[in-house]
Amino acid sequence: MVLSNPQTVADSKRRFYAAYPHVIPGLYRRVVDELLVELHLLAGQAGFQADSLFAMGLTQVFDNLMQGFKPAERQKELFAAICSGAGLKADQLRKDAKQLREHLVPHGEAEIKSWIEQQGQGAPDVLKHVLQQAGRSDFHYSRLHAVGLMGLLQDLSGGDDQDPQALQERAHQLGHSMGLQKDKLQKDMGLYASNLEKMSQAVELLEETVAAERRKREQRQGEPASAATGQVSEPAS
Repeated sequence: MVLSNPQTVADSKRRFYAAYPHVIPGLYRRVVDELLVELHLLAGQAGFQADSLFAMGLTQVFDNLMQGFKPAERQKELFAAICSGAGLKADQLRKDAKQLREHLVPHGEAEIKSWIEQQGQGAPDVLKHVLQQAGRSDFHYSRLHAVGLMGLLQDLSGGDDQDPQALQERAHQLGHSMGLQKDKLQKDMGLYASNLEKMSQAVELLEETVAAERRKREQRQGEPASAATGQVSEPAS
C-alpha cells in the first residue's frame, strides 16, 4: 500500500475527528495524537509503503497502548479513525498483519531467519514481499517495523511472557539480517518497551484510583442508612 500525502497535519487531524467525534480519555489522548502525527509524516515519505511488517507493528502499538481504553467497544472505531487520518484502511492493515502471522508462525524462528538470510528463497510470498520492500534503495524505515519484528517474535515464542531484553536482542539480529540498521532498531525497540511499561503503570494507577473513589462513594452512600438503622426510638409516655 503506497501512501501519498498532499495534506497537512491539521488536515489529518480534521479527518480523524470527523471519523471519531467522541471524547478521548486524557491518558490515551497523547498516544492518539502521536500516532496521528507519525502516520501523517510517514505518508509524506516517497519511499514508504505500509507493508505487512509495518501493519503488524501499528496494530501491536495500538492494541498494547490502548489496553484499558473505555468504552472498549469503541476501540475498533478509534483505530479506523486514526488510520483514515493518513489515508490508510484499518481493515486492510489488520488483514495484512494477520496474514503475516498466520503464514510465518507455524514455521518457527530458525526457518524464518534462514529465509531472511537467503533473501526470501523458499519463503511464503508475504515474507518475500516484506524483504523486497526492505531491499529497495528508497525503502523508508519506520519504528513500527521494529515493533512488528518484536510482535512476530513474541508470537513465535508463544506470547508475552518473555525476557524483554532477550526478545529485543533476537529482534535486532533478525532486523539486521533484513538489512535494517541495528542502532535504529535498538533505539526504537527500547523506547517502545519503555513507553509500554509506563502506559501499563499509568493504566494500573488509574484503575486503582477509580476503584478507590468507587469504594468511597459506596461508603458515603451507606452511611445515612447505617445511621438511621442505629437510631433507637424513645418509648411513648
